[in-house]
Amino acid sequence: MARPGITPERLTTTAAELADEIGFDHLTLSAVARRLGVKDPSLYAHIRNVGELKVRVALLALEELADAASAALAGRAGKDALVAFANAYRDYAKAHPGRYAAAQFELDTETAFKSAAPRQSQMTRALLRGYNLPEPDETDAIRFLHGTFHGYVSLERAGGFRHTPRGADASWAWTLDTIDFALRNRPPA
Repeated sequence: MARPGITPERLTTTAAELADEIGFDHLTLSAVARRLGVKDPSLYAHIRNVGELKVRVALLALEELADAASAALAGRAGKDALVAFANAYRDYAKAHPGRYAAAQFELDTETAFKSAAPRQSQMTRALLRGYNLPEPDETDAIRFLHGTFHGYVSLERAGGFRHTPRGADASWAWTLDTIDFALRNRPPA
């Protein structure tokens, strides 16, 4: 029997909050049950196992990240859109480190296509329209942007820029300026 007050949505939100505190890799059903003040078996009325819980947190994170990027992109084009999109990505990772890690969680193909991930790709394509890239350059640019943003954010989260004289924000701005320059000056394939 389902415990009153616990819904799949509350379970997912609680797990996402906990992931931000303890890390997505450390997320367990026991930890979520303790947070909710219930015994572990109470959760099984709403979820099969920790794998399903992690998928739910990943889907929530992808949705939140897509919403943040969408809001940042509204009414912007060119470099302004690039910077807004990149900053939304970075800001989300800083504010929600566990959820950001969850957004990288490998989903099966069917679940991935039903998630907000395709919406993020569509938004990336929309911002790239300002750079007039033909295919396959546009697809390569999407991979380049996501790889660069993820790499930078991952290094920053791991403390990779802590012991350098130049601040991470200054290097981030330089990175975005360089990406904009590269996209505007890409020679035809």
